[in-house]
Amino acid sequence: MLLKIKELRASVKDTEILKGINLKVNRGEVHAIMGPNGSGKSTLANLLSGREGYEATGGEVLFDGKNLLDMSTEERACQGLFLAFQYPVEIPGVSIANFLKSAVNDIRAYHGLSKIDAMEFLTLAKDKMKMLDMDSKFLRRSVNDGFSGGEKKRNEVFQLSMLNPRLAVLDETDSGLDIDALKIVANGVNRFHTKENGVVLITHYQRLLDYIAPDFVHVLVKGRIVESGGKELALHLEKHGYDWAIKSKKRVN
Repeated sequence: MLLKIKELRASVKDTEILKGINLKVNRGEVHAIMGPNGSGKSTLANLLSGREGYEATGGEVLFDGKNLLDMSTEERACQGLFLAFQYPVEIPGVSIANFLKSAVNDIRAYHGLSKIDAMEFLTLAKDKMKMLDMDSKFLRRSVNDGFSGGEKKRNEVFQLSMLNPRLAVLDETDSGLDIDALKIVANGVNRFHTKENGVVLITHYQRLLDYIAPDFVHVLVKGRIVESGGKELALHLEKHGYDWAIKSKKRVN
């Protein structure tokens, strides 16, 4: 099992947001987590990544059998956990090429591998960028600085392709994308996904799931997963809305 979350509770600024999350992700699986605003979706993503300000107050998270909550943010990344942010951070003055080359080499060093040389890095990067319909000039730009919303999301998936983690957590990667950009980003995620890794998609809308087929869909409402099923669950939500899911939570409680 790649990821096992058991009765996870978490608080942000002394306010409990997650109230007992249970989730299992095996290698090769795609899980979609859907829910209304304020349900705890981004809190879950940020907590898994080790982002400062997000504190687990109960339960456990195992990543490939190891206690994820005991790891530093850097160790989680080196172990193979990747988070695509809902709002990607801008880093003026740091080129995408230097940022990614450093990240790739840090991960390689963690696993006792030699550094990737400049030519090998550029060859790999240009191949991945072509897949995402990105101009290689992007490598010279500062990370997300002056990028449109679509460019930021495409850059996140480019980073995903380059780092090749074991588990990708994508926090509303479809947000702000037009239909053409959505298809390109989805194609990048689908090319990344293999039977050896896992994907957790966090989204409001069913439309992303037209291009990335989930094995499981989970509905998160007020800090708890209230319904789980296949892709048909997302279609049900599209038809009936989150009011139906909120009523489900009331039945659970």
